[in-house]
Amino acid sequence: MKRYFLLATGITLGTFASAQPALKLIEQKEVARIEKTLSADDMEGRAIFSRGIDKAADFIAAEFKKADLQTVAGADNYLQVFYQLKPEFRSGSATVNGQALDEKKWMLITSEPQVSINERSGYEIAKIPAGAEFFREAYKFVGSGKNMLVLVDPGFAANFPRLGNFKRSMMESKSNTLFLLLGEAPETFSVEATHDIKKERLQNVVGMIPGKSKKDEFVIFSGHYDHLGIGKPVNGDSIYNGANDDAAGTTAVIMLSKYFSRLKNNERTIIFAAFTGEESGGFGARYFSQQFDPAKVVAMFNIEMIGTDSKWGKNSAYITGYEKTDMGKILEKNLKGSVFTFYPDPYPEQQLFYRSDNATLARLGVPAHTISTSKMDSEKYYHTVDDEFETLDMKNMTEIIKAIAISSASIVAGKDTPSRVDASDLRR
Repeated sequence: MKRYFLLATGITLGTFASAQPALKLIEQKEVARIEKTLSADDMEGRAIFSRGIDKAADFIAAEFKKADLQTVAGADNYLQVFYQLKPEFRSGSATVNGQALDEKKWMLITSEPQVSINERSGYEIAKIPAGAEFFREAYKFVGSGKNMLVLVDPGFAANFPRLGNFKRSMMESKSNTLFLLLGEAPETFSVEATHDIKKERLQNVVGMIPGKSKKDEFVIFSGHYDHLGIGKPVNGDSIYNGANDDAAGTTAVIMLSKYFSRLKNNERTIIFAAFTGEESGGFGARYFSQQFDPAKVVAMFNIEMIGTDSKWGKNSAYITGYEKTDMGKILEKNLKGSVFTFYPDPYPEQQLFYRSDNATLARLGVPAHTISTSKMDSEKYYHTVDDEFETLDMKNMTEIIKAIAISSASIVAGKDTPSRVDASDLRR
């Protein structure tokens, strides 16, 4: 325990002393048990809409119950159910300034079976100008939660039909996004469209520990529990177990829930979330984020792929978007004197800050970061059938979970509040 006494730098001695017994809960044997269960063959790779992912959700919920977590917002259980929609276009027409508009020049993204829109509908008007990052801008408007009329520069004509990809998998929404391949806003327009809507069930697993003096401020620990499922056999193995991606992060969330539940001294409310649908568009994190006022979310620790050594070796991990808030500095302060080090993301060219489940809340200004050790330029088993329990370093993974627990202490205790992400940063 001498080593963890050094971790108390930057945290009150009283807080750290009370953490000592609870740290014993983050033991390697228990980490291995949870990790091995989540990445076992009988979980069938945890693909969305599969028997395996439902089994994984039930297991995570049972672990949250063992940790004595409360459900969120009066829910009956830990399963946060929502639906993915797949609209299939049946018929429609559009006019601009009284003239029929070619069907190749308009695209409606909607979750409603029947839609009728015109210039009096009150839609907010936006543009995707020449030179913009087309799909990033389009994604931003579709996910805005507003009724939008988006004028697309005609120079994007070749890519315009690909906006239909948004229809392949959507979440329930009361908002519509109408894209018109026009350079200027029309004086009048009208669109009529009919879709068949197919609904498919998804579920996050979410629990909480209410805070004391700052119960309306939230600290989130998250990871995604879905993976790629079953695919074409490779050397006789067809199961993409996803041990590192991201049973490892989910294991960390479960272990942290037990740790903080034992402490019972969090001033801020702690939310523990295992997300679904990360591999297919981040649907779980997107739905989850809509359930919280982002102004009340103080910090998000998203944990992904911590089962292998980082590029710096053991006792180290990196934080995506490190430079966008001072959260990393706070974690460093709380770890001062220990052998563990958090580094800035060494793979900025891969835009990892906006590729994981932290991204939705980060875009809303929340200091939401992903903690990882994955060597993204050389991770041997990433998205392969060989991402299995036996390839992971359980001892090092256990130390990473302990480091996250201790480094987050001053935020959970309400003593430190990370700075916000600049939501006006459009480079995302």
